[in-house]
Amino acid sequence: MSCVKKQAEAINVEKSALGEGPLWLPESGQLVWVDIEGMKIRMWNPKTREDGSVSVGQRIGAVVRASDGRMVCALEHGFYFLDLTTGELEPIVDPEAHLPGNRFNDGKCDPAGRFWAGTMPKSEDAPEGSLYRLDTDGSVHRMVGEISCSNGLGWSLDGRTMYYIDTGTRRVDRFDYDAANGNISNRRVVANIPVDQGFPDGMTVDAEGKLWVAHWGGYAVSRFDPDTGECLERIELPVSQVTSCCFGGDDLDELYITSASVGLSEEQLRQEPLAGSLFVYKPGVKGQLAHDYQVQGK
Repeated sequence: MSCVKKQAEAINVEKSALGEGPLWLPESGQLVWVDIEGMKIRMWNPKTREDGSVSVGQRIGAVVRASDGRMVCALEHGFYFLDLTTGELEPIVDPEAHLPGNRFNDGKCDPAGRFWAGTMPKSEDAPEGSLYRLDTDGSVHRMVGEISCSNGLGWSLDGRTMYYIDTGTRRVDRFDYDAANGNISNRRVVANIPVDQGFPDGMTVDAEGKLWVAHWGGYAVSRFDPDTGECLERIELPVSQVTSCCFGGDDLDELYITSASVGLSEEQLRQEPLAGSLFVYKPGVKGQLAHDYQVQGK
């Protein structure tokens, strides 16, 4: 991979066991992300340097904003509404109540306001996860099956393509996407990640339509051209387990990057004292605001 190599800087906040799913909230000027194993949502304000958290009592794979002011979470036991102020949870639906060995992982909202999130086996030993679409009426639909670890999602600027990562495949894939009904089809490969660069994890799409992909086990985030599969840039990090990224800041010109410490040995933790940290990098390109979950009637 012949990428331009640059480095990100760590932000001095409490480290996460398994940080994931960063999301920028423009109204409050806050970054939120999840600590899956810590079972909580993390918050940080880059202007005031204040941080906080909300415990949700079960593993949390992703959180998105809803159009009625609440949040929507993909938790270990299904989809829930969350009042970020009070911490009150309201269940929506659990499509895998019959699969106690699975949990939800990464997720995002599409341009039409549907929430996509996928599952993975907690044992990480078989392709038993699925990708689900939570529609605005609260109905849920299984869109892809036989997934090892459902991860990064994103949509093209014209809204006609959905990008998707099943980590175990070591690929970034694309589907044709129909915004009118949320259907996907024609899956094909955007890029393959070489074995020596870890596994593809979380992902975001910038304002130029390029993909930023976190490398679990690869000490990096890479920027890809989805039309050619070429790596354009590589951000090197002092931690191996890089999990996801999103754009934030007033001008959406800061790339926030999450990481994890879970599973590392004592020796690895000594070598990676910043494992689980939140990082920031100014890439010279802007991102896009995340789509909200559109609650019907709101």
